[in-house]
Amino acid sequence: MTMDLKAKIRHVPDFPKAGILFYDITTLLQDPAGFRAAIDSLSLPFKNQGIDIVVGIESRGFILGAVVADRIGAGFSPVRKPGKLPSTCVRATYELEYGSDSLEMHDDAVRTGQRVLIVDDLLATGGTARATLDLVKGLGGTVHGLAFLIELVALNGRAKLAGEQVSAVLQY
Repeated sequence: MTMDLKAKIRHVPDFPKAGILFYDITTLLQDPAGFRAAIDSLSLPFKNQGIDIVVGIESRGFILGAVVADRIGAGFSPVRKPGKLPSTCVRATYELEYGSDSLEMHDDAVRTGQRVLIVDDLLATGGTARATLDLVKGLGGTVHGLAFLIELVALNGRAKLAGEQVSAVLQY
């Protein structure tokens, strides 16, 4: 990649709580060339791979995942915080670096045998991605891969995704 995407990401210390360094991608999204380069980098490993559905994790995964889905010719399904989806849902609870939370997706968001790509902005401890992986597999989807814009390597999130194809554009 010729563009320095890291230079386009704002670092916000002590957010959402003291001791956390937040990588704010809104500055990258505001830059047309940077946004395009980020989406190209997320999409490239999955072009022509027969992906049926991209699953985007709330909330920045919606932005990235929907564009990746369009770019690779797939549909899109959101994974959301509880109570945000209007139909019957399945739920998974997970741990993250500063607490715990739950995610939901519609029980018909992925059909048995569909090839799925999971997209999010950040792989940290892996809890959110693992919960999403469990939701997709629980619905019968075949996870072809997980794509992240940023991976925080020191937090070893890949360990929770052992055996899966994991792609990260940027590593910190």
